[in-house]
Amino acid sequence: MHKSSPKVQTRESPWTILKLLRWTTSYFESQKIEGSRASAEILLARALNLNRIDLYLRHDQPLSLQELARFKLLIKRRAKREPVAYIVGQKEFWSMDFTVTADVLIPRPETECLVEQALLHMPRENSGPPWKILELGTGSGAIVLALASQIGWNRYFASDLSPNALKVAKSNAKSHHLSDRICFFSGNWFDPLKKNLHQFDLIISNPPYVQTRIVETLAPEISSYEPRIALDGGKDGLNSLRIIIDQAQDSLKSGGFLILEIGYDQRIEVENIALNKGGYKPARFVKDYGGFDRVVVLQKQC
Repeated sequence: MHKSSPKVQTRESPWTILKLLRWTTSYFESQKIEGSRASAEILLARALNLNRIDLYLRHDQPLSLQELARFKLLIKRRAKREPVAYIVGQKEFWSMDFTVTADVLIPRPETECLVEQALLHMPRENSGPPWKILELGTGSGAIVLALASQIGWNRYFASDLSPNALKVAKSNAKSHHLSDRICFFSGNWFDPLKKNLHQFDLIISNPPYVQTRIVETLAPEISSYEPRIALDGGKDGLNSLRIIIDQAQDSLKSGGFLILEIGYDQRIEVENIALNKGGYKPARFVKDYGGFDRVVVLQKQC
């Protein structure tokens, strides 16, 4: 931190919650850190073991020396552009709190569009056989756990190439009391599955889709901290999408759905990949809350 960082409180000028929030916000802004106020609030709440709203209910509360020391450590980490989610070890998604580590991608709000589309295609009543649903590249488990929390009678499966990511996903499943609904396994996309043996009603994934040359140009919070394997989609960003679209048919039931998150500018390329593969009905694209094409829905022809 710079030379005017918080010093030990004195009788004349104690470091109250509000004063520290203002200073930290200003400091983060000087470092050009996005979401400076939110970062300050989340980190101070963590240092004090409070909810964010409590910061304002106790705005005039002075901090102890130990609390100041804890908070300063968090400020230093954020100043190095470490994402807040990794610092506090938690991220909210689908109104659920998920443990996140540097082994998994931080869940994004736009990925909730992926969950919404899956739910739209899944039966809402438990009147027939349970669906078999597979998530590829589960990471923190946020997507599959969001689905399992909404519709509990289906059979869920989730895979990831990273054993450490699977540990995080399993831990989140346990925290949300959903472990008995999901079978986790390790592997690279469809490699662990035998062709035409495992037939799923729905396959869902948020695969890496950023072009290799673009990854290093992303914000330091992403390029320096998030797992590259979960971001880098190859030279044109389409490597994983090609593999999944090409191989999914062997593991989908007739009429089954493949729902994928894509880059905002990849609609035409993804549509062409599906057309060249054949065997799918015309692709349907769904925009995210920012108005960008974010999800593609493909259905295997009957």
